[in-house]
Amino acid sequence: MDDASMPTISVENYLKAVFHLQGDAGERVKTKALAEHLDISLPSVTGMLKSLADEGLVDYLPYRGALLTEAGRRMALRVIRNHRLIEVFLMKTLDYSWDEVHAEAERLEHAVSDTLVARIEQALGYPKFDPHGDPIPSADGEISRRDVMPLSVATAGMWVRVERVLDQTPEVLRYLDRIGLRPGGLVHVREVLSFDGQMFLTLNDEDVSVSESLAAKMLVTEVESP
Repeated sequence: MDDASMPTISVENYLKAVFHLQGDAGERVKTKALAEHLDISLPSVTGMLKSLADEGLVDYLPYRGALLTEAGRRMALRVIRNHRLIEVFLMKTLDYSWDEVHAEAERLEHAVSDTLVARIEQALGYPKFDPHGDPIPSADGEISRRDVMPLSVATAGMWVRVERVLDQTPEVLRYLDRIGLRPGGLVHVREVLSFDGQMFLTLNDEDVSVSESLAAKMLVTEVESP
């Protein structure tokens, strides 16, 4: 993509937000949900969606919401690819911690060229996932899917492997790092409290606990007992 055709940061952020909110099912994103996600006023969001529709980047219907067009989806995936590869680069090359990389990648994702991102990807050995377990889109817009479930639905006695952490606020990531609950980790579910869903887990021979709300934001796969 040449400089003349580069979208604005605002456009990229809107497209990225619509991509995340519409999900795998491709459901229309309501204007209110988008405004809350971006912390922007409803009139501003409505105006931007109309502009994006005029540019052929979203299919927008008043009172029904917006969906990305194929052009909008490609643009959103390009930004997401930049972001996630930058996160891996910052951790592996510059010794950033996983709670620091998101904010830096948010700033850098709009500034890097496709050529630089391709060089970063090659230097890193073509990683498939970022430090939080999010899949990294390929240069042609393909993104891998895994059959995962929220940790919160696991039952006592199950063994699971952590695949992805959806809550990437620094405080949460620092807590998960402290207790060793990161992508790739094997976890034994010892007990789940019926009245509030709190989960008692064992990982790396240590007993820890997480709330139901936090467990709901961690995606896992069931595995055989080691």
